[in-house]
Amino acid sequence: QVQLLESGGGLVQAGGSLRLSCAASGRTSSYYAKGWLRQAPGKEREFVAAISWGGGATYYADSVKGRFTISRDNAKNPVYLQMKSPKPEDTAVYYCAAAQGIETLRTGPEYWGQGTQVTVSA
Repeated sequence: QVQLLESGGGLVQAGGSLRLSCAASGRTSSYYAKGWLRQAPGKEREFVAAISWGGGATYYADSVKGRFTISRDNAKNPVYLQMKSPKPEDTAVYYCAAAQGIETLRTGPEYWGQGTQVTVSA
């Protein structure tokens, strides 16, 4: 089992910055790829960013590439999503997720956090 706990959401102005954190726990949590998905009201859930379990590879949705950065210090530390120059269309509930592979994380992660609301004002 992997438990995920997000923090850092809130209200931010467009063009500002915000950092989300995801703390993972569980005996095997270090061996899972981690990432972020989001869901806006009335829209389907979509992939945002992911980092491989070894930390050597990162992946981004085209809509956030160049603005958001996913990172971590080591396998046991939180995974971060640094959001720079957010736009109102980035407003959504952001979920931390974990999966045994990147493709699974993109489409159907095994583990989810509770989610944290991010609201970007114009």
